[in-house]
Amino acid sequence: MAHPLFPAFLDLAGRRVLVVGGGSVATAKAARLVDAGAEVVVVSPRATPELEALARIVHRRRFAPADVDDVWYVVSAAPRDVNEEVVRAACARRVFVNAVDDPASATAFAGSVFTRGPVTVAISTGGSAPALARVMREALERLIGPNVEDWTSRAVKLRDDWKREGVAMDRRRDALLASLAQLHRETAVGVGPRHARQEPAAGVSDRHEPTAGVRPRHDTWRRARRGFVSLIGAGPGDPELLTRLAARRLAEADLVLYDALVSDAALSLAANAQRIFVGRRRGSATIGQEAIIRTLVRSARRGRRVVRLKGGDPFVFGRGGEEALALAGAGVPFEVVPGISSALAAPALASIPVTHRGLSSAVLVATGHDPDRFASLVDGVAPGTVTLVVLMGTANREAIVGSLVAAGWSSSTPAAIIWNASHRDADVWAGPLDALADEPAHPEAPGTIVVGDVVALREPLTVQHRPRHLEIPDAVICR
Repeated sequence: MAHPLFPAFLDLAGRRVLVVGGGSVATAKAARLVDAGAEVVVVSPRATPELEALARIVHRRRFAPADVDDVWYVVSAAPRDVNEEVVRAACARRVFVNAVDDPASATAFAGSVFTRGPVTVAISTGGSAPALARVMREALERLIGPNVEDWTSRAVKLRDDWKREGVAMDRRRDALLASLAQLHRETAVGVGPRHARQEPAAGVSDRHEPTAGVRPRHDTWRRARRGFVSLIGAGPGDPELLTRLAARRLAEADLVLYDALVSDAALSLAANAQRIFVGRRRGSATIGQEAIIRTLVRSARRGRRVVRLKGGDPFVFGRGGEEALALAGAGVPFEVVPGISSALAAPALASIPVTHRGLSSAVLVATGHDPDRFASLVDGVAPGTVTLVVLMGTANREAIVGSLVAAGWSSSTPAAIIWNASHRDADVWAGPLDALADEPAHPEAPGTIVVGDVVALREPLTVQHRPRHLEIPDAVICR
């Protein structure tokens, strides 16, 4: 390149950025943009599952010039002919383009970057020698150690003091160097801020980084220098049934990965977070479980406070155990924030106690999405000895009834379905077991099936028990 480049760092938080291309390179670029808070829009005939999870919008088609309208920045990771088309459209709209590995089609060049706490270092060769930029970046990474965070803290404090005292700009550099030299000497002999032993205040942990699987104190969560993951149960839907800790973690989160049954009202508590839908309904999923785990690990390692938000309880048919094991194996600190499972909440809200003296002293919670597995499970249970709660089984009600009757359950056993438990449009059907499959389906609503003598208590209890219906805030458009 004949002319020098002007170096700058972009504040893309809350700003729309276009990514053209759907492969692994585009995915890596999108991940960094999302980490910077950008709203990523992808245009590509095909896209990786990880990229679809990262993007706010995905257009499955070829690039069109109008795609550059209303964006702040463009990353093009496409074939050269597409890159050329992108840069022409962007230049006409005065928008900068980073064309990956195609400097002739670029007006912006992403450097080789590393961070140390609040310090970001980027090196660029204008796209002409990216391998050299990486080598130089690795050399600087070895040179600049983790104590740069202490340097920054010292520099920020000194700058505030100098501004208050009116110290001239030309005197500040030498004063900063002298102060950093003193800090280095203190650290070298073990009396600096990182080495001095201080007794923690009462009620405050002296650990800066929470350990895997242990819930940190609230102030430790805020002070943690590493990323952290919270596996949170959102309960049956009503946001007022969230735990106080769950609500607080949502308010503090940088990133929320949420499932299909999480309400908009619960999501609205994460007002400052990027929110990515990763749910599945009736066997369909936006991205696979492995991609979800990779996103959790990668985001936490980049210092983000991540919430994995699941309907009900994360450890009750929510794959929370798989995610916890993966986080522990990757050395990522995490916690589990329990939620109220619909296996208990739905019957309770429908005035059905799952245990009752003289009727049932045990509860069996099962899934109904696999009829064969369900049949083998109930075949080993003495009919009528437990209250049976079936989740994810409304689409297979006929098979469920057949399995229970074949296992010896009476066709007149009281049964119920609770649709949309805790929501304003909640609905309850109750009747004999052999009529369970005849209840009209609610295809888009989650339903909880309850079978057992305790269901007969619903009618007398409902006379006095009227479930409250809260005003649910309007749906929040996720960034």
